[in-house]
Amino acid sequence: MHVTQENLEILFGQGAKLEVHKWLYQEGQFASTATVTLAAGPRGRTITNLRILGPCRTLTQIELAHTDAVFLGMDIPVRPSGDIKGTSAGYVIGPKGMIELKEGIIRAARHVHMSPADAQFYGVKNGDRMTLLVDAEKCKTRFDDMLVRVDPAFKLEVHIDTDESNACDLENAKRCELIRNK
Repeated sequence: MHVTQENLEILFGQGAKLEVHKWLYQEGQFASTATVTLAAGPRGRTITNLRILGPCRTLTQIELAHTDAVFLGMDIPVRPSGDIKGTSAGYVIGPKGMIELKEGIIRAARHVHMSPADAQFYGVKNGDRMTLLVDAEKCKTRFDDMLVRVDPAFKLEVHIDTDESNACDLENAKRCELIRNK
């Protein structure tokens, strides 16, 4: 979950700040110690211990894997982060309060972060699409349509969800290769 400072304070109390649980690979990004409960979908189910990522953002959104959406009974759209207009709704419950998200639940589109130098190396620009090939011991998997996100602050890193990671046995991959689409 990504959260605004305003929504963080509703969930955790006035003056709440996100504390680092674990630093992520992208500079300044972290998994926080803060977790919430998501109540959404027609089955009346919840997802507990949904971790908030920091720092606070300019919008609140929740990124779920496909199996999470199936569990909740929801058909969530695949979208780039931040593209939440017209997406699924739900309730987020924290220790001090609750917020109703009128929209903002997505399955994050698979993407690759890269610096301008990386983009030049691969011959791509922001918004282009690439293919990721994963060669694991028991299977070879191809992920097409990887959205390229270029920013001077980014380090080269591919973002796929847990379902995709498990499907390709990423943990046991011998080789991963990014290929520019023609």
